[in-house]
Amino acid sequence: MQYRKIGNTDLELSVITFGAWAAGGWMWGGTERKDSVDAIRKSYDEGVTSIDTAPIYGQGDSEEIVAEAVSVYSRDKVQLITKYGMRWDLAKGTLAMKSKDNNGNDIDVYKYAGKESIIKECEDSLRRLKTDYIDLYQIHWPDVTTPIQETMEAVAQLIKDGKVRHAGVCNYDAAQVKEASQYVDIISDQVPYSMVKRDIEAELVPYVLDAGKSILAYSPLERGLLSGKMKPGYTFEEGDHRANVYFFNDENLARTNQFLNKLRPMAAEKNSTLSQLVLRWTIEQPAITIALAGARNAEQSVQNAKAVNLSLSKEENAFITALLNDLVLVK
Repeated sequence: MQYRKIGNTDLELSVITFGAWAAGGWMWGGTERKDSVDAIRKSYDEGVTSIDTAPIYGQGDSEEIVAEAVSVYSRDKVQLITKYGMRWDLAKGTLAMKSKDNNGNDIDVYKYAGKESIIKECEDSLRRLKTDYIDLYQIHWPDVTTPIQETMEAVAQLIKDGKVRHAGVCNYDAAQVKEASQYVDIISDQVPYSMVKRDIEAELVPYVLDAGKSILAYSPLERGLLSGKMKPGYTFEEGDHRANVYFFNDENLARTNQFLNKLRPMAAEKNSTLSQLVLRWTIEQPAITIALAGARNAEQSVQNAKAVNLSLSKEENAFITALLNDLVLVK
């Protein structure tokens, strides 16, 4: 495994970080707790010491699963990354979505990052994670109802209190990261980035490179699209959010698979899977410090971790990027 420093700090994360959204089951058609715990532990055996979770993932389930998985390790040997700012138990801020919990009950999810809410969320996360500090604490989505100053000053207080080591953001644009950094040292921005979603290259990537910050790329496999395992006509389990996402319509599945087929010879030559090749390409891109890779079982998590064993030459990297520039998906 490789490890990289986040921003200009001493916090080092594994280049492949375990993304625990699917582990919580929410919006993924459920999950098996034992499988998720096993996936995290097997990835740790491969050197994946960093785990990203959030309270909203299963409404606490994901954080509790992470706590169970890492309970067998020394706390200083793992890096726990979680989030705040999405409440399903408080109708305040702006309505983000109507959803269902893992028991099929209706829930309304709100984006809210007021000071008192952040303090409560942090205490709840510490309890669920069974720890007394969080390595990297991130706002999950921008909250337009709360001034960024109020939000970030609350996190700065948590850092001062020793409950949080470092502050990050998620889904912020360059201007928002710059504003937030006035009130607390923002070391990273966690944003969606994949071979088929590269819009951050225009503005955010140049900004973080100049500012000495890091990007944590989530959904680098575009929620399984880039694994090469989905074909036109693929059927999702009930409750799986991907069923209504445009990436997964039959036309885009066909176009994506045509692209992936052109990569198969390279993957075969390197004795790797398509997913591993995709992950390696991702962490080779400018400003992409970490790639978050989710897994619902040990086999997936081990394969994700082994992506770091691949190497890509400049010519191979350029070849892949050239193919991508010709790939157009329809919305």
